[in-house]
This record gives sequence, structure tokens and C-alpha cells, in this order.
Amino acid sequence: MVLFTAADGLKLAYDDRGEGPVLLCLPGLTRNMDDFEPVVDHFAHRARVIRMDFRGRGASDHDPDFSHYNVVQESQDVIGLLDHLGLDKAAILGTSRGGLVAMTLAATAKDRLAGVCFNDIGPVIEAEGLTYIMGYLGLPPMDPDFDTALREVPKRMGKRFPDVPPATWANYIRRVWQVAEDGRLSPRYDPKLRDATLAQMQAAEGQPAPDLWPLFAALDGLPVGLIRGANSDLLSPDTAARMRAMRPDMIFADVADRGHVPFLDEPESLSVITQFLDRLT
Repeated sequence: MVLFTAADGLKLAYDDRGEGPVLLCLPGLTRNMDDFEPVVDHFAHRARVIRMDFRGRGASDHDPDFSHYNVVQESQDVIGLLDHLGLDKAAILGTSRGGLVAMTLAATAKDRLAGVCFNDIGPVIEAEGLTYIMGYLGLPPMDPDFDTALREVPKRMGKRFPDVPPATWANYIRRVWQVAEDGRLSPRYDPKLRDATLAQMQAAEGQPAPDLWPLFAALDGLPVGLIRGANSDLLSPDTAARMRAMRPDMIFADVADRGHVPFLDEPESLSVITQFLDRLT
């Protein structure tokens, strides 16, 4: 893990390993670069896998102004990282929020993109999924310690994630939460992400939902892939079908027994990423 300085002085974390076409991995709203450990394990032999922690997440600095936790600022931070590394462009593997950042870049800095592979995100975000996210965003973990979480998380998430091996749940818990000296769990992100999200929702109240389809359409001419959790409550089958209709060449897989979001270690996920990398070389 290395730090670089964003334009406003914040220190942002990234990891850079492997050789080959550049694959920049961007995590979800509250997540961090550790989600992409399976990508490093499976693809660092054939791609330069760069993982980034958005501001306020993982090992990156928290922003003293929570209003900066927004997709536009985060897309600018991505450009800052590319400039820092001297990269003209990169392909993006974007999980959830990371995919929204990728679509924003398609509209504002397409020349910096070599392609985009989406992990369970598209131009329409389902209300059910947003409601679920707001049920935990910025709040203390429901489980006090790692052992309790390892027992209870599979029960809570088992409907959308059945038949997940205990080792996978252990990795998930380790990536999402950190363990304090007293053994208690705490989020690996700035809890003020909740304030930022609520403020953005309040500002949009009564307004039509933003139309993100033109952002997806802006990817025309670039390789595109989509990994969808078959049980996802954020990316509907209808939205995925429309994305595929707009881009018949899009690499696609529904990942069985996974909700929002697939862990990226599943055979279906690895197949999509493999085919996506093939199109970059």
C-alpha cells in the first residue's frame, strides 16, 4: 500500500502490482481495495492491477468536509492517481460506487479509459438496494466482535448469499470492518459518509432521478463487461437486460447465489474479468 497526495492535499491510498494492461479497481461506497484481493491473486500475472481506496475509506485520509464524498470528486481523484502514476489511461473494474465513478469518467474524461467492467451496478439503482444500504451506512456494526460477526453475518445475508464457505465470510468481515484493541469491530470508512449521502438525497428530493443512461452510452467503442449477482437488490434483471441490448458485445455473467455484490472469486466473475482483459491486449 502506497499513498499519493490528491489536489486538495488529502493522502489517498493505492496498491500497484503485476504487469500487463492496466486494470484499475475501484470499490463500492463503504468498501476498500481489499475487496479486490481475488483479482490480484488471479490476474497479477497478466495485468497491472491497481487498487484504490477512495477518500474516507480504507487507508485513505478522511475528508474534513464530508460534502466531498461524492462521485464527481472521486472521479477527479481517479484522474489524480492516473496522473501521479504517469498513466495515459486505464481500464476500470468498478464495484457499485466504483462503477458510477467509471460512468462519470466516460462522460468527462473518456480519453483516460481503456474499458470498464462493472461489478453489480448499472444506470438504474433500485430503491430496495438503497434502503438496505441506508440501514447500515455510517452506523456501528451490529456485531460487537469478529467471532460474533462470523456467526451472525451469514444468517443475515444468507438469503441473498446462500452456500458461502466460512473462509469467504471471514475474508468479507476482515475487509469490511477493523478490529480495535479491545476486540470490538468498527467500520473501515468515515461514518460521515452517511451525512454526505443523506445530504445528497435531501438535495435530490422531489427531483426526477438523474438519467445515467447517457453515461453508460458514452462508453461506446470501449470494451465493456458486467458481473451481476443473480440475487442483487441494486441491479435489476431489467436494467442488466437493457445494458446488454445497448451493448450486445458486452461480456456478461449472472453469478449464482450472490447478491450485491459478488466477491469476485466466483468462476463466473473470473470468467468475465478474463474475457475483459483479453479485449485489452
